[in-house]
Amino acid sequence: TVFVPEFVEELLLRAGFSEIHHLKVGETASPFPDIVDLDNRPQPPREVLEFYARGQENERLDREEGKLERCRTQELLLRYLPAPPVVVLDVGGGTGQYATWLAEHGYTVHLVDPVPLHLDQARARSAAQPQAPLASVSGGDARRLDWPSEHVDAVLLLGPLYHLTERSDRLRALNEAWRVLRPNGVVLVAAISRFASALDGLVSHFFTDPRYAPITWQDLADGQHRGTGDAFFTTAYLHRPDELEGELIQAGFSETRVLAIEGPAWLLQDLDRQWENPMLREILLEVVRRTEAEPSLLGASSHLLAVGRKFA
Repeated sequence: TVFVPEFVEELLLRAGFSEIHHLKVGETASPFPDIVDLDNRPQPPREVLEFYARGQENERLDREEGKLERCRTQELLLRYLPAPPVVVLDVGGGTGQYATWLAEHGYTVHLVDPVPLHLDQARARSAAQPQAPLASVSGGDARRLDWPSEHVDAVLLLGPLYHLTERSDRLRALNEAWRVLRPNGVVLVAAISRFASALDGLVSHFFTDPRYAPITWQDLADGQHRGTGDAFFTTAYLHRPDELEGELIQAGFSETRVLAIEGPAWLLQDLDRQWENPMLREILLEVVRRTEAEPSLLGASSHLLAVGRKFA
């Protein structure tokens, strides 16, 4: 959409632009007409903010399959991030688990999140490691970052795309990541697999609840996940692996790839027992590593990680 005075309409139409809006002299229009909050910034849906305000995210990665997700995400971050010291912008960084961990590894990390509770928890995590604190913690939305262009070496989007249910919003977030990255910078983007709720329902017996099947059938049909009340996650979008990579490519990123985070290992009925055994844990992780890019298995992972690079 382009907002222009009337006299340039014909030129723009000839150039291929559409949805042209006429403005009177002195009139302005927001390029983001869906923004309704007072400071003209996008916000996640109310139910998403309410879900995270319950405080469950702070310890999620310490429980059950969360341990596998955290271990694999950390492994992939160290593999694909440029070596420190560089500047990392952790957008949707939640309570700061990954951000503070990266700070301890020598990275200069700035965390942005839209949930006030998460910001307080991230600040507390940062204060607990004074030898390697976060460089900053601030409120914000992935679709409109308060950062100058070409200012950071890496952008993490390890959650925002979960809750951007419209493709246009996901592309806005990816375009913002592109904008703030320096040339040759890296973006790492997490997504939920299209098949996660169906597989989780089988493993966790969620289908015994009559509310679960309709939610899952909708997930499988179009990726539009809608929880019910306090149950079964919150409003989200579930990606197909090839769709996720396509969004990065459309946003201008090169050298793209999509990897499984947990692979099929999160479906193990005795995951906790195997994780506590050092030998079995290492075998489990090695299986996931050796199958992380296998196209026929990508959808079996609960979470996916896409990697892309901004070339000059």
